[in-house]
Amino acid sequence: MEPNQPPPPPPSPEGGPQQGAWPAPGPYTSPGIPYAAGPYPGAPGGPGGPGAGPYGQPRRTTNGLAIGSLVAGVVCCLPPLGLILGLVALPQIRKREQAGKGLAVAGILLSALSCLLLVIGIATGSFTSAWSGFKKGVDEASRSKSAFSLKTGQCFSVDGELEEYTTDVDIVDCARPHGGEVTGGFKVTGFDAWPGEGAIDKIAVKRCEAINTAYAMDTWAVPSDAGLFYYLPSKQSWRAGDRTVTCAFASEKRPFSGSVRSDASTLDAHQVYFLKTVNPIETVMYREPDDDPDEDFAANKAWAMEQLSTINAAYAGLGRHAWPAAANDEVTALRKELGVCSKEWLKLATAADAEAYWKAYDTAWESVPDSAAARTALGLTGTAPEGPSTSA
Repeated sequence: MEPNQPPPPPPSPEGGPQQGAWPAPGPYTSPGIPYAAGPYPGAPGGPGGPGAGPYGQPRRTTNGLAIGSLVAGVVCCLPPLGLILGLVALPQIRKREQAGKGLAVAGILLSALSCLLLVIGIATGSFTSAWSGFKKGVDEASRSKSAFSLKTGQCFSVDGELEEYTTDVDIVDCARPHGGEVTGGFKVTGFDAWPGEGAIDKIAVKRCEAINTAYAMDTWAVPSDAGLFYYLPSKQSWRAGDRTVTCAFASEKRPFSGSVRSDASTLDAHQVYFLKTVNPIETVMYREPDDDPDEDFAANKAWAMEQLSTINAAYAGLGRHAWPAAANDEVTALRKELGVCSKEWLKLATAADAEAYWKAYDTAWESVPDSAAARTALGLTGTAPEGPSTSA
């Protein structure tokens, strides 16, 4: 028997090897190689431990700079960075016996190509043009807003005609030509279910008129073709919880430049008082009935009486305020003219019939004074827009 060979199993009764009677486990070695008992490679506590490579050698890691070089080369945002990372990674890979040489080489090549394209782009100007286009796109995207997210004081333009349900508007500087300016907004209340466009429209007209009047007190500064406008919640947006009506001055005919805002935040106390006193005259003028006095005498007479009341209120209000010296003479002159105007409108408001009404009509309108001098003296807009607002 050779050394280190296990003894043969005892013979079976038949003379062959005994079945099931193998020797108990014990040290076993290959011929001539002693077996060293103890943990085997890769086992817990053995050489290499968990994650070890074959034969107990540590598993090779991939160089992080090589990965970064490839990413920078692919993205092309910083080509010099990818080139530098790749060149630094190669000696590290050789020294540390890491993986990632192919990644580093690929990153270097891609980064070098990107650098070349960058130089060509700068030299030819195509890069500058592309970058300008990118910036323009970002700027347009940032200015593109839902009509329901507009804020008071913002000016906007719409691609195409103004629509009550427009969901995409461009916010622009008010100094630039624009189609509308937001004056404010409000939330519709009192309805559990969708009330219909008609119901919301009636509320919007009344509320937005008041909001626009408070926003642009210096009405002469509002372009003649910029009128009341508002965005309504649609039936679909209502279901999503939208209840906001956005009010604005807008023009469908032509864009206008400059903000129309003139409220307590932009006017002084004298300007605010003057406008609150005389603006009702202008407001009532726009309410003149569509039907002639021959068709609806009662409605026209009632309107004339309402106008008389506003003229008398303006006359009394201008006399109760202490005006600055620079505007006192002009405001005093306007007040005297309103006194004459009141007498003519009294004739119109007390006309006995349609014929008498027509006789007093032209004289009453012509008596409405021009407030341009007083407005200019107070630092307000001195040029009246077209239409009924050319008077006080």
